[in-house]
Amino acid sequence: MRNVLYVAAALAALATTPAFATSADGRLQVKVLATGVLPDGKIDSVRKNLVGLPAGGQTKANDNVVPTLAVEYYATPNVSVETICCFTQHHVNGSGALSGTDIVDHVLILPATLTLKYHATLGPIRPYVGVGPSLFIVFDEKPGTTARALGASRVKMSNELGLALQAGVDVPVSDKGIGVTFDAKKYFMNTTAHFYTAAGVEALETKHSLDPWVVSGGVYFRF
Repeated sequence: MRNVLYVAAALAALATTPAFATSADGRLQVKVLATGVLPDGKIDSVRKNLVGLPAGGQTKANDNVVPTLAVEYYATPNVSVETICCFTQHHVNGSGALSGTDIVDHVLILPATLTLKYHATLGPIRPYVGVGPSLFIVFDEKPGTTARALGASRVKMSNELGLALQAGVDVPVSDKGIGVTFDAKKYFMNTTAHFYTAAGVEALETKHSLDPWVVSGGVYFRF
């Protein structure tokens, strides 16, 4: 949250300088957001099981709150394209028959997303909907303590292409292109986790449903 406030203050300072004067009719819009990432993480299927994963075992990924930067270009007053920039970190724990276990630590995800948005006008309020592709790029995942105890020395989670649906609203607080914004995205995204022994043998392969809700609130500056 502190990072979000720092970036917002910097952009507010830029917005007051002549070189970066904001405009309610500008084509470029920048949003500085605090974003909650709320994934699922459940096992959809077990494709390889040399470690004796018990029947009824399930997994759950933890939630996270991160700073997010969104950049949007208005092709017309009602149609825009938007991309976001953020990294979100998660870990995966067991549930059900796996309750109390630590499966994957420190999963870092870059959710590269591009949405096409339509903006309606309700007086000064601008609600919108959007849809577009998203590529989840996974970095630096590590086996958890339970997975290591079962002999997994390395884990790799697949990068995947999926779909994002979006809805939100922009509310101006001045006639100079500055306002507050609220946004929600639902992603439809899976990943496959591969667990390897020290000898390089794949001992476990599981497909997981991520399907996160991603909810944001913050400020915008239109130029």
